[in-house]
Amino acid sequence: MKIEDKFAELQQRGEAALIAYYTFGFPSVAESLKNISLLAENGADMIEIGIPFSDPLADGPVIQRASYIALQNKVNLPLVFDSLSQLKCNIPLIIMSCINPILRYGLKKTLEQSKRAKVSGFIIQDLPVDEATEYINVANSNKIDTIFLLTPSSTEERIKMGLQYSKGFIYCVSVTGTTGMRNKINNSTIGFIQKVSKLTSMPVAVGFGVSTQEQVRELKKYADGIIIGSRLIKAVMDGENLSYLIRELKQGTL
Repeated sequence: MKIEDKFAELQQRGEAALIAYYTFGFPSVAESLKNISLLAENGADMIEIGIPFSDPLADGPVIQRASYIALQNKVNLPLVFDSLSQLKCNIPLIIMSCINPILRYGLKKTLEQSKRAKVSGFIIQDLPVDEATEYINVANSNKIDTIFLLTPSSTEERIKMGLQYSKGFIYCVSVTGTTGMRNKINNSTIGFIQKVSKLTSMPVAVGFGVSTQEQVRELKKYADGIIIGSRLIKAVMDGENLSYLIRELKQGTL
């Protein structure tokens, strides 16, 4: 399913998108596939599939721990694509990765295999838009959306570049720093989302630090999508009921 089609469907119903992040291979390959399916069946509108990497750029301690466990389980891109191709899932799947695993496997091969695995989009955390021409061309040829990250410290020039080359949605990082749960939404985050939204007609999603239904409900006033990762991974670590949690979070987008 295309990302733009899912956003259009949700907008018709007056809902924001709940985008769930899940580290592939945590706590095992089989359990990660089970949990990804569970998230899709219980309220997630899209799912970011996190590719574990030994030298993460922006991951907080919870996702770092999950990535370490996934690496111990020998997760790599071929395994991810093979597994996802067998997954029955009718919502958009988005790969989130650093650039190194992609370059090691091969840019063209990565995107061709992604297409076969029915991946809708890619977020590459450490790929600046002005160095992404080759990647964008290969992604476009495989009809895979490229989603760039914008941060509160992004200049207006870089914001406009990100908006020009992004497809599907634009990812607004809510804070300067790493992923992880935070107690409240800062006014500066809301101002940043509003600034970006004024410059584009593309859906704007916000992530990093969102962990409660109340935060989701607050952000729905300003963003088209809300991304939650660390809270979900921590729930799995602590043995919480993941189905109940994702349904509760989804209520905040209605």
